[in-house]
Amino acid sequence: MFDVAPASGQRWLTIIGIGEDGPEGLGEEAKGLIATAPAVFGGARHHALAASLITGEKLSWQSPFERSVEAILERRGTPVVVLASGDPFLYGVGATLSRHVAADEMRTIPTPSAFSLAASRLGWPLQDVATISLHGRPIDLIRPHLHPGRRILALTSDEKGPGDLAALLTAAGFGQSRLTVLEALGGARERQRSAAAADFDFLDIDPLNVCAVDIAAGEGARILPFAAGLEDELFEHDGQITKREIRAMTLSALAPRHGELLWDIGAGSGSIGIEWMLADPSLKAIAVEQSPERAARVARNASAFGVPHLAVVEDAAPDALRGLPEPDAIFLGGGGSEPGVVDTAIAALKRGGRLVANAVTLEMEAVLLSEHGKRGGFLTRIEISRAQPIGGMSGWRPAMPVTQWRWTKG
Repeated sequence: MFDVAPASGQRWLTIIGIGEDGPEGLGEEAKGLIATAPAVFGGARHHALAASLITGEKLSWQSPFERSVEAILERRGTPVVVLASGDPFLYGVGATLSRHVAADEMRTIPTPSAFSLAASRLGWPLQDVATISLHGRPIDLIRPHLHPGRRILALTSDEKGPGDLAALLTAAGFGQSRLTVLEALGGARERQRSAAAADFDFLDIDPLNVCAVDIAAGEGARILPFAAGLEDELFEHDGQITKREIRAMTLSALAPRHGELLWDIGAGSGSIGIEWMLADPSLKAIAVEQSPERAARVARNASAFGVPHLAVVEDAAPDALRGLPEPDAIFLGGGGSEPGVVDTAIAALKRGGRLVANAVTLEMEAVLLSEHGKRGGFLTRIEISRAQPIGGMSGWRPAMPVTQWRWTKG
């Protein structure tokens, strides 16, 4: 990739949002810029919509898209128009181009986004709606938003997207949710149809569509609470999982912040990395797990929790850690007592980064006590007891105590 070029002092790049109504929805400024541009970049649909205005060269998007970015930058300093759908800076090409072109070298003329059009058709206050793009992205991303009473607007990739979304909702226990498909918004082909997700059977869906979902939860629906420390039963695991109460305290100690990367070493079920990523969409995590079976389980859990972009490295630490992106935080669960793991993790951690390690074995506890003696930080002893039946009565059954070391790299 390439960086933003130095500003030339000239607004040579214009990004114009165009809707399904074509030139009729554009102002005079936008029409004039398209008509006089020597080069007009866009998709085939955009070129077709603006065909009556274009007099310059039509340049279609290339694959990979970086080739088109290079072609645009080669024309730097001469007028270039880029056509986009709706608002170019809402899941659009504007966000990509802004990484390469300085803001004072471009102008943007947006039209209403698909989200704005859908909200206006339905009478949904947009500030109260969850908006998500599933265009070219895993459909599992919608899972954290599935809460009773929630309203969601989701962009899809094509005509199959609404049916796939209906199937996911039904399988997750939200089959009675109202699913509305809004097709070709703003144009002559605009259409709107609704059905319960479990009864969804629409055919001939326009590839250009937005799905509006009014969430209703059935019995046993898979709802992911917003708090840290999700129920253990929500995770697929073989017993190697940081238990709910310990997990909540561990996430608190890791203290995730915007845009940070976590290494979850000895991931087991992946519960720590998954809950880290659920805390905010900007967060990333890498799960390191040497067992092929568990690594596959981590990936399945990540999809089931709506964070399918959790990276999984199937290898043993410390070798697995070499060459990974520099972390802002590290969690050491399993395998921390192996030679070189703690030292490698500490060496990789960013300055100001946090390391949290949990020990249930005497061997790992000895490692943490030694590291605390050398480096400082904070030691916490966590003991949890749960009420369980004892004959016809109940009593407290203690879980294995956990020693937790929390340390910040100076």
